[in-house]
This record gives sequence, structure tokens and C-alpha cells, in this order.
Amino acid sequence: MNNGTDGNCSVPPADYQYYLFPAFYIPALVIGLPGNLAALFVFTFRVAPRTAFSVYISNLALADILILCTLPFRIHYHLNRNNWVFGDIACRITGILFFANIYMSICFMTCICVDRYMATVHPHTYLRLRSHWWSLVASVVLWCAAGVAILVFIIMGPLESNAGESVGHSCFENFAKKEWDTRLRPYSVLVLVFGSLVPSLIILVCYPLAARRIAMIRTKTAQKAVRVIYTILAITLLCFLPNHVVYLLHLLRRMEIIQSCSVANIIHEARRATMALVVLNTCLDPVLYYITTSHCKWKRLKMTWLWGRVTRNRGVYIITVD
Repeated sequence: MNNGTDGNCSVPPADYQYYLFPAFYIPALVIGLPGNLAALFVFTFRVAPRTAFSVYISNLALADILILCTLPFRIHYHLNRNNWVFGDIACRITGILFFANIYMSICFMTCICVDRYMATVHPHTYLRLRSHWWSLVASVVLWCAAGVAILVFIIMGPLESNAGESVGHSCFENFAKKEWDTRLRPYSVLVLVFGSLVPSLIILVCYPLAARRIAMIRTKTAQKAVRVIYTILAITLLCFLPNHVVYLLHLLRRMEIIQSCSVANIIHEARRATMALVVLNTCLDPVLYYITTSHCKWKRLKMTWLWGRVTRNRGVYIITVD
């Protein structure tokens, strides 16, 4: 969440943001929405038997779809020079859905990471716990926790902005200091720890360990799996890790641990860039998981509900998930 006022420091104008965010959001919406809808359909209705991997992919696609559904509002907001015209209720709902599902996406990527780590590094334990019911329970717990946090946040009422910081009506930025001191501080700390630091550590530790184990197997399938793991790590480093680092610095600034105005302005600018990068994950997820991953083999694409009927002379539509 961005803030237009950083203590006693004045934030320089950044008119480029009116074009930066739409430049990232519009391609993400155009590419990510059909891709994630396709992934949700395939991994929910076409994969048999159900596995932990397919359950997590379905939930990851759902989280991405919820993010993407808020983007038209945010695109209009930024093109309208950060002037929100849809009312306070819509601002709270779209704002909290946008930020909450970014961290839900991270959590489900972490679940996929742990699932792949257990399958490769601890295969005997994984076979005993392979039932997809464990993944269903984990998914329900995550959605319930997110739902309670969202509901409480919405019920607590509008977020007060700093008057005079913007010409129009701000939405989820330019927060007043009292909002930070009362409502935003505990949420921000919890999100930093459980939505950023812990998932990042798990991904950055478990995936290299899994890759090291798989690399010992001299087969083409194993080598492809290693490439997929490195691709996931690259997406994490590109889309998520910069945002996590800047978010930590942002909180340190809001807690007045960082007091330099020049550093505060750098952090403020970096927040915009990293938030734009995070959204790119929504159009990379479906490409990564149901096209490049070795867990899904596509012989024929057949989605009449989305693209119209696609027919070929040969081939059978088969999906297998380990």
C-alpha cells in the first residue's frame, strides 16, 4: 500500500505513474485472465485423478483471477490521474482483494514449492501423505484466514487519506498517519512476516535443494524438471523478491527507523516499480505451470467454453499430474 506522505518529508510528484501502472496492468489483464481461466478450468475439471499439485494450481489460478478482476478499476484510477470515482465501498473491496490475493498467490506458490520438495527430497514420506485431501485442507485454511482478514478490514470502515495530497480522491494510498498507527501497522507486519519473508525463505531454500536432488538423475525428464524449478526461482526473484525487500524498507520508514528524506523518496519510487512487477506474475503463472512444467502433458487443447472449438485430425487430450 502506497503512502503519499512520509513523515516530514515531501514526496516529489511522479506523473509517470499514470502511465507506468496501466502499461503493466493492461498486458497482464489481456494475457493473464484467459490464461488463468484456462488453467482453473483444466486443473479443476480435466485433471484426473486429483492430486495436491492440481489442487494448488487451481487455487493459484483463482487467486490470480481475483487480482486481475480488480485491474480494470485500477487502470481507470491511474489513467484518471489517481482520482477514484467508484465510491468508497468499491475502493475498499477492490483494494483489499488486490493486495490480499497477491499474498494468496505467494502462499499457493509456496505450497507448490513444498509439494515438489517433498516429492523429490522425501519421496517415501510424500507417498504416505500423497492424498489430495491434505492440500484441500491447506487451501481452505488459507482462504478462510484471508476471508476473515478481508472482512474485518472492510467492516472497520473507510481509510482516511491525507487531505490536500492529491487533487482527486485517493484509493489505497496517501494514508493518514493515524491510519498507519492504528489499523495498518499490525496488518503490515503480519503480511511482511507471513506473506513475504516466510514464503520467500521456503521457496529460496526448498527449490534449490529439490533441484540439487533432481540434478543427480541423468534423464531428460529430470533435467527438464530442473529447468522448470529454475524458472520458478527466476519468477520469484523477478516478481516477488524486489517487492518484499522494498516493502520491508517501506515499513522501516513508516516506523521512522529510516529517517532520511532522500532514502524515503527512493523507497517511495521503488514501491511503484515493484508493485507493477508483482502483477506480471499473474500472466506468468499459467505459462509456467500448464505449458512448461513436466507435470502437464498437452496433446490437444480443447476448451470450447473459452476459445471456441479447436479441432485437430490427430491426437488425444491427455493431462497427467504427478
